[in-house]
Amino acid sequence: MSAESKKAHNFIQSLIEDAVAKGEHTGKVVTRFPPEPNGYLHIGHAKSICLNFGIAETFGGECTLRFDDTNPEKESQEYIDSIKQDVHWLGCEWSGEVRYASDYFDAIYDFAVELIEKGKAYVCALTADQMAEYRGTLKEPGQNSPYRDRPVEENLQLFRDMRAGKYQNGELVLRAKIDMASPNINLRDPILYRIRYADHHQTGDKWCIYPMYDFTHPISDAMEGITHSLCTLEFEDHRPLYDWVLENISAPCQPRQIEFARLNLNYTITSKRKLKRLVDEGFVDSWNDPRMPTISGMRRRGYTPESIRTFCDMIGVNKAGGTVDMGMLEHAIREDLNTRAPRAMCVMRPLKVTLTNYPEDKTETLVLPLHPQNPDMGEREVTWSQTLFIDREDFAEEPPRKWKRLAPDQAVRLRGGYVMTCREVIRNDNGEIVELKCEFDQNTLGVNPEGYKPNGVIHWVSAADSVEVDINQYDRLFVEESPDSDKDTDFVESINPESLVVLKGARAEKNLASPGTDLPYQFEREGYFFCDQELTAAAGRPVFNRTVTLRDSWGKGK
Repeated sequence: MSAESKKAHNFIQSLIEDAVAKGEHTGKVVTRFPPEPNGYLHIGHAKSICLNFGIAETFGGECTLRFDDTNPEKESQEYIDSIKQDVHWLGCEWSGEVRYASDYFDAIYDFAVELIEKGKAYVCALTADQMAEYRGTLKEPGQNSPYRDRPVEENLQLFRDMRAGKYQNGELVLRAKIDMASPNINLRDPILYRIRYADHHQTGDKWCIYPMYDFTHPISDAMEGITHSLCTLEFEDHRPLYDWVLENISAPCQPRQIEFARLNLNYTITSKRKLKRLVDEGFVDSWNDPRMPTISGMRRRGYTPESIRTFCDMIGVNKAGGTVDMGMLEHAIREDLNTRAPRAMCVMRPLKVTLTNYPEDKTETLVLPLHPQNPDMGEREVTWSQTLFIDREDFAEEPPRKWKRLAPDQAVRLRGGYVMTCREVIRNDNGEIVELKCEFDQNTLGVNPEGYKPNGVIHWVSAADSVEVDINQYDRLFVEESPDSDKDTDFVESINPESLVVLKGARAEKNLASPGTDLPYQFEREGYFFCDQELTAAAGRPVFNRTVTLRDSWGKGK
C-alpha cells in the first residue's frame, strides 16, 4: 500500500501506540481481513481493507487474508477469486498464503470437544422456535434448556454422532453453557455448531457439521497469531463471547478485538444480500455492473485504487458512525483523475457542421496537449476539415438568456481550433435539425478575432477521421438518500431510472480508436470516461463508461 492509506492518525493506532508505550504489547502487530465469500466486496469492505492493512504497515507488522467460509450453501469459488483480485487491486499484499477458516475445522472441532469435557458446552435438541422462546428478551432473562445438564459423556457421544451424520439438519446443535440470565443476549448459551449437509468448496463432503461464526472467528484469529482483531461496531456486543471462547479453551494466544464504525454511504446499499438480489432479479447486469458499489464495479467504471484509498483516509476511522455523502467519494475520484487523466474530445449527440468557406478537399492537423497543466504528458493531433460534428446540446435555435454556446448568427470557438459563426440551419422532412452551415474565421487559430467576441467555447471532432464509440452514462443507482431505510417500501422502488443512459453512435477523436486500458480519459466538458474492454470486444468499437461528471451536478438540474 502507498502512503495515502495511512495518513490519518486514528483511535486504533493510538490504542496500539499506547499499549506499546506501556509494555502491554510487545512483538509484531498482526491483523487480518476476514471476508465471507458469499458475494463481491463493496466500498464498505474497502474501508476495512485499508484499515487492517494500513495498521499492519504502520507498525511494521503483517496482515493476513482469511476467508470466513463456515456457510458453504452461500459461498463459491467465484466470490473467493473476486475478493483476492479486489484486495490486490487496492494495492494490498497479504502475509503468507491465503487462509480459510475451514483450514482450522479439525482444530475447531477439537476445541468444541474440550469445552464439552470441561462442562462448558452441551448438545441441545430444542427446535429453532423453542430456542427463541427460551432465549428471553432484552428485559426478561432466558430459561435453561432442558438438555443443559446432560452428562459430559452423553454430550460427547451426541456430538460425535452429529459429526458422523446420524442426525438431520436442525435436529441437534451444540451450545455453549454460559448464562441464560445474562443481560447480553449473545451470552445466553449461543450455538457453536449446527448440522448442515452441504458440500464445501474447500473441504468437499468431509463435514456435515459446521461451526458458527462467533465460535470460528476467535479460534481462527488465535490460530494465526492475530494480535488485533478489528471489527465493525455490530460485533461490539459479541466481544464478551469472543473473549469467553478464548478464555475457556487452550488457545495459543489471546487477540484483542477492537470495534470501529462501518461505512454508511448515502444513495447506496451495502448489504450483500440486497446486492445479490439486484443481480439475481436483473436490476443490474452483474456484481461488477458499474452502478454497483462493489469494488469490481467501481474498477470497471474507472475508479482508481488511489482514489478509493484517499476516500477511506478522508472519512477516517472512529466509533461515531453516521452516513458519508456520496459527493465525498466522487470528489476523491475527480481530484485523482484531474491531475493525470489524458484529455480528449467526444461528441455525445453528433450534429453535422459544414464550413462553407473551407475547401472540401483540404484538412489541417492541429496539435493539442494531452493535459493542459502537465506538458510532460505530451500532445495529441486532431484533424480540422470542412465537415465537423458538434454536440446537439451546444446549439439552440432560440437561445435562452446567458446562452454561451452556438446559435444562429452567433460565433463560438471550437476547442483548440478556429472561431466559427452559424449562418444556416438545415432540416429534414420531419423538421428536425440535421445540419448547420457555418463560416470559419481563418485568422482565429490561437488568437482572438477582431471586431467581435465568440459566445463561448465548445468541443468538436472532424467527420473525416473521428471514430464511432458508444457511451454508457452511469449515474447513482438510487434516487433516495437512504434507499433501504423505509421498512414499508421495497428498496428497489428507489432505483434511479436514469442510472444508465446508453448513447450509440457518439463520435470521438481518432486517438480513441484504440484507447488505453489503465486510466480513464477526461472527455472535455463532459466528464471522466473509462474504456470497457469486455463491451468493446463484443461491440467491435470502443465503449466508454462514465466514471463521474466534471462537477457535482446531483440535484442541481443535471
